[in-house]
Amino acid sequence: MLSRLTRPQAVALCALPVVALLATAAFAPLPFAVAQPGMTANVLGENRGSPVITVSGATARKTSGQLRMVTIEATGPDTKVTFGDVLGNWFRTDRAVMPHDAVYPSGDTVTEIEKHNEAQMRQSQDAATEAALKYLGLSADKVKVTLKLADVGGPSAGLLFTLGIIDKLHGDGSGGDLTGGRNIAGTGTIDADGKVGAVGGVALKTQAAQRDGASLFLVPKAECADAKAQLPKGLRLVPVTTLKGAVDSLVTLEKGKGSVPSC
Repeated sequence: MLSRLTRPQAVALCALPVVALLATAAFAPLPFAVAQPGMTANVLGENRGSPVITVSGATARKTSGQLRMVTIEATGPDTKVTFGDVLGNWFRTDRAVMPHDAVYPSGDTVTEIEKHNEAQMRQSQDAATEAALKYLGLSADKVKVTLKLADVGGPSAGLLFTLGIIDKLHGDGSGGDLTGGRNIAGTGTIDADGKVGAVGGVALKTQAAQRDGASLFLVPKAECADAKAQLPKGLRLVPVTTLKGAVDSLVTLEKGKGSVPSC
């Protein structure tokens, strides 16, 4: 026989399923990934003991300054991101909660994702080499460029690879360095015709650049607003849409004459 429930008891009893549902939701996996500023690498230097850029068929210049490609790091494709993770990172400026498919759009397994990222990196390197040699008027039949960067995938280093090749082979065109001795970072895809494309995660990438000593950041023009939203102190943004525009801006800064676009 069931006894009659008082009102407080009834309310408490009815609330149990809601509490259980909230508790379940707090620990249930959600379709998100949490990203943060990642590593940077100077494409004019070495990575894990090997030169990032190697040239044969032409004389490579000795360069000063740095051209730093930047990355973001995200929770792994198999990592369960819960409501608590989302809530805990949502308001942090050094974290970004992103849709899982935006970070890992290809396949469901780690192996498939790694293969996709490696393929994108190879395509980016090939496009960077083609764009740089075309810009310099050099033949790919005579000049060979090898790009090597460990444990980094995706296409977003294309612009920096291209600028690095140009600096190694040509500099600013008058004997100086394209960097002007500065620590310059940036991001952006590149195609064979020198068009710079947007990438994503720029607010985190500017933090990585500033952390590793960069004073200037080349950003795809379409992402200026995102880059400005949380711009670290002391980091200057220079928007770019083409390879020529990026080179012209760097040469202008190196010479100290003329104006440079800003976001």
